[in-house]
Amino acid sequence: MLCAFLAALLACCVPLGTLAAVQVPSDQAGDTSGAEKLPCRSALLMDAKTGQVLFEQNADEPLPPASVTKIMTLLLVMEAIDEGCMALSDTVTVSAHAASMGGSQVYLKEGEAMTVEEMLKCVIIASANDCAVALAEHVAGSEGEFVRQMNARATALGMKNTNFENTNGLDDTAQNHVTSARDIAIMSRALISHPTILKYSGIWMDTVRDGAFGLTNTNRLVRFYRGCTGLKTGSTARAGFCISATAEREGVSLIAVVMAADTRDIRNQTAAALLDYGFANYGTFEAEGGELCRAVKGGVADTCTLRYSPIAVTVKKGEAARVSCRIELEDALAAPLEEGERVGRVVYELDGREIGAVDVIAAQGVEKIGFGTLLYRVLKKMLLL
Repeated sequence: MLCAFLAALLACCVPLGTLAAVQVPSDQAGDTSGAEKLPCRSALLMDAKTGQVLFEQNADEPLPPASVTKIMTLLLVMEAIDEGCMALSDTVTVSAHAASMGGSQVYLKEGEAMTVEEMLKCVIIASANDCAVALAEHVAGSEGEFVRQMNARATALGMKNTNFENTNGLDDTAQNHVTSARDIAIMSRALISHPTILKYSGIWMDTVRDGAFGLTNTNRLVRFYRGCTGLKTGSTARAGFCISATAEREGVSLIAVVMAADTRDIRNQTAAALLDYGFANYGTFEAEGGELCRAVKGGVADTCTLRYSPIAVTVKKGEAARVSCRIELEDALAAPLEEGERVGRVVYELDGREIGAVDVIAAQGVEKIGFGTLLYRVLKKMLLL
């Protein structure tokens, strides 16, 4: 506890440094030339709500990610929880393999028991390698099987420059444990869709083992950058200093990725500068989904309920108020209609230019009316007259 207190005190006494020392080139958003402009090997800024890339520098080079690897580890754990395969209150028993991990750790002992929630906090806040392996074994039975699932999930997410060899990013014996800034942003976006993660990743200090062991967040932006919500840092001799940092201000949510910076301060300053650039220049237009009702010609039902999804689009700062909406849809639809069938679009425009659209779909099927049903309806109307 004393060590944790002193570490936190030291961190509080040493601010991030002058952010002006790192400037994001305002005319280079989306640049892929590979020219070194930020003081790191690779970087990317993404709108977390829309997935749009706002700035990139050498974003597709496969590089060692160090403990940023744990973003994928945490994603699989959260998905296992959501699927009901495990619960935060479940107890995890530590194996000899998990207890043998070096680097950042909480010094688990073989046979020690800890809840999933406590281990999650240890991984997210203190980057505990031993807890990452213990959770992986609890989910998949072995670290090897869990790593196979990590790579499969990366493929499913469209992460094209990633290969995982372990769950925690230790790379002293790894041969090809790599990912890219773009891929880190992709998996970070997937992870923060689980609100429980942000509940823990924004914590500066906490304890486990009934208060006996202190945790201090490895991500100093949580303490020193306004709006920072997480997410994960990493550093090794091979990887340099890496980070995936998330932050939210005034409804705008950003992900800043920095890889292979020379020092911790350069990493943090670069991530902060990227976030500053995003908040200063971009906003997010959001519209809710909804329902419509349209007449149906020649159907067993006279009308059909239609639905369209919510949308989020990245726009320049101050442009969201100028976005307009129009619906491309026939006044009357022709049967038959299948449930989920696309029947039109809701189009969003900025100053007359389309910036996004969502499909309008049939909420239920409508069969084409048959001769017998049509005759019955005609006779019924005649009798009523």
